Amino acid sequence: MDSVKINTVTGSISPEDLGVTLVHEHMLFGFPGWEGDQTVAPFDRKSIVNNGVSTLKPLKTFGLKSVIDATPSDTGRNVEALKEISEKSEVNIICSTGYYHESEGACAYWKFRASLGDVSGEIYELFLKEISDGIMGTGIKAGVIKVGSSKGRITDYENLMFTAAAMAHKESGVPIITHTQDGTMGPEQAKLLVGMGVDPKRIQIGHMSDNVDLEYHKATMRHGVFTAWDRMGLQGLAGCPMDEERYAAIAELVKQGYVKQLLISHDSVITWLGRPLNIPSAAFPLIANWHPGHLFKNIIPALKQGGVSDEQIKTIIEDNPRRLFTGE
Repeated sequence: MDSVKINTVTGSISPEDLGVTLVHEHMLFGFPGWEGDQTVAPFDRKSIVNNGVSTLKPLKTFGLKSVIDATPSDTGRNVEALKEISEKSEVNIICSTGYYHESEGACAYWKFRASLGDVSGEIYELFLKEISDGIMGTGIKAGVIKVGSSKGRITDYENLMFTAAAMAHKESGVPIITHTQDGTMGPEQAKLLVGMGVDPKRIQIGHMSDNVDLEYHKATMRHGVFTAWDRMGLQGLAGCPMDEERYAAIAELVKQGYVKQLLISHDSVITWLGRPLNIPSAAFPLIANWHPGHLFKNIIPALKQGGVSDEQIKTIIEDNPRRLFTGE
């Protein structure tokens, strides 16, 4: 473990320095196409940084030390803004290389190139360069690879990204984190990546909290991967379960012996790129806790009430994130 170094936006750290970690958040995020609206809604780095710092810095009181920013390159990733947020908040931020799933990502470029020949090597080259050399000339290196799949399937385009991610992982040892859609494809993603030679102990299957079927979770974890309950606080919308259901499911999985494969986060978006969202007032009560402080203020107390011990909570929010990077 001593030889493992984790890339953060301010430089490399040792696994022991990771501490309590939120494993899937977004300091900023914009669906592809937001760039074309900048005449009306320009990129406001000062506001993005202020929002990020004001969100993260107070959470240090609860012990937060690190955040994985899961924003891939096609949804507004800006690593220099992340670096400024990290420096001012004094919270480690680990940024991602990778691409979003096909239906909501910016896939036209690679699909066009793929129509002219195999591009898996090109995508692998990009991922590896962003891990080993840095992103877009900044010298800021990615610490995780982010890929995703569609509802009920892994498309040819997405398979291309999974293939390149597996290649880059095997070269670098960097963990792969994923997006699943509407509570589907967790077991299939795990099987695919492990079959490609990815270390299962360095795989984080994401958005597992969109499905509270315990058999779905156990079928995923049988491959030896971590499963991330990383949409906590985003509940009752687009098919997402309520948090109370999630608390019960997490507690039951802990009881059944899966504590060393569980991770928790929120998939929160601190700043949406583009114009402000017109969120219906009826949705506000459902997303009132969709923020990074939810873990400390609500989730941990609820899990304790459900029988999860302090030691088991430490395993989930501190030990497991470290092990994701070390492969322990």
